[in-house]
Amino acid sequence: MKILIFGASGVGSTTQGKDLSAALNISYFDTDDYFWETPFTIKRLPERRNNMLKADIDKLENFIIGGSLVSWGEEWTTIFDYAVFLYLPPEIRLERLRKREFERYGDVIYTNPERKKEYEEFMDWAASYDTDTPRRSLAVHEAWMKELTCPVLTIKEDLSVESRRERIQVFIR
Repeated sequence: MKILIFGASGVGSTTQGKDLSAALNISYFDTDDYFWETPFTIKRLPERRNNMLKADIDKLENFIIGGSLVSWGEEWTTIFDYAVFLYLPPEIRLERLRKREFERYGDVIYTNPERKKEYEEFMDWAASYDTDTPRRSLAVHEAWMKELTCPVLTIKEDLSVESRRERIQVFIR
């Protein structure tokens, strides 16, 4: 079973993927681990990141990938048995991101001018998800879902991890 869990930054794709991975006892891979050479600062070359992820999943019959693969190439539209798209209203998502960024970096995101600028740019990028931007956005994800060859479960409610897991498990049965 090959499952993709994706959505905007802050919807809980990583948390949900890790939870489902533990419940099903199958491997979990996060796209951020492949996308970033240095976490959240230096991007890895697309060919290298794709090859790294493929090498990790090629030997597995079952896995979960969490995160967006929209711009990673056509081959990613056909490898999954199931996909789960998570959506939350911007105000919930952005509040989660504010808390996460503070937990990761502390008040340096407010006090250090360089980090503050990076934080503000990230939050502006995250806030633009629900607008009609050509980069990763709701419109881009909705169009990409139509290209997927597997069934897609969409969850657009602010549910607990456990409630989402239950819905996903019913979906994949």
